[in-house]
Amino acid sequence: MARSTNTQFAVAVHVLTYLAGVTEGRTVSSEELSKSANVNPVYVRRVLGPLRSARLVRSRSGVHGGWELTADPADITLEQVWLLLQGDTPVLGLHGPDPACATGRSVQKTLTALDRTVADAVATALGRFTVRDALAGIPEPAHPLDTD
Repeated sequence: MARSTNTQFAVAVHVLTYLAGVTEGRTVSSEELSKSANVNPVYVRRVLGPLRSARLVRSRSGVHGGWELTADPADITLEQVWLLLQGDTPVLGLHGPDPACATGRSVQKTLTALDRTVADAVATALGRFTVRDALAGIPEPAHPLDTD
């Protein structure tokens, strides 16, 4: 089975959780975050860019510079992180069929609709969890879905 190659969401949750666990107002370098996530520091900074734009984190320059969380971990849902990093990118890895093929056009419309359904379901499920949940290692969602 093929694995997803887009790790931005996972790395974002990792670094946000790491930052949420930092005490004493200490900033964390991209290098420290990259070592923890086992990715390149440039990749960490690329992932943190949208989070900074959303004002979830900020960076400080200088000798004691680095990254810090600016939002309460209990207020950052994983849905929010997902949407910041995933955006409208297809979840199912859609392809571009031959436009002259009637089957291709039909299947593409079907797959596009399915992709939107799956993306919405993923976002809804992730909305039940927060960065605080990830930090605590709690497998229970912060906001359970109604089972009625």
